[in-house]
Amino acid sequence: MKIFGIVGWKNSGKTFFAEKIINKLSSLDFKIASIKHAHHDFDIDHPNTDSYIHRNAGSQEVIISSSKRWAKITELKNSNEKNLEYLIKQLTNPDIVIVEGFKTKKHPKIEIIKDPLNTSTYMFNAIDNITAIVSDIEIKSFKKKQFKKNQINEICNHILEYKHE
Repeated sequence: MKIFGIVGWKNSGKTFFAEKIINKLSSLDFKIASIKHAHHDFDIDHPNTDSYIHRNAGSQEVIISSSKRWAKITELKNSNEKNLEYLIKQLTNPDIVIVEGFKTKKHPKIEIIKDPLNTSTYMFNAIDNITAIVSDIEIKSFKKKQFKKNQINEICNHILEYKHE
C-alpha cells in the first residue's frame, strides 16, 4: 500500500487536486482510498435522516448500509481524535491512499501552493517529506519535482514512481 499526501494552506486547491488524482489513478484500475482531515466539527448525516436521529438519541456508533455503500459514524465524545495510523488500519487493502491534510505525518506529500510569490507560506521549508510542489510559477528554492496545475498525469506518475527514501 502506497500512502501519499496532499497538503497546502486553506483554499489552496487541495481537494481539487485530490479529486483529480483519485479520478486518474482509479481510471488506471488502482484501488484507491482517501482520508481527509477536518479541523472542524462535521456531520455526514443531517437532521431528519434516520442515522442522525439514531446518533442524536445517543447511539455512539451508527452504521448506514445499502446495496451501494455503507458508512460508520463513531461519536468520539471527549476522547482523542483518531490518528492517521489508526485510520489507515480501517481501510480494506487499497493500492494507494490519498491523504488530504495530516501535514505533520511522515508519509510523502505534494504541496499545493496558492500564492507562489508569498515565500513565507511555503510548507516545504518546515516539512522535509514534501516530494513535489504544484505552483503557477517555478520556485527556485525548491530543488525537487515541480508541477503546473494542469499536469495531473505527471503528478500521478510521480506518485506511482516515488520510492520512499
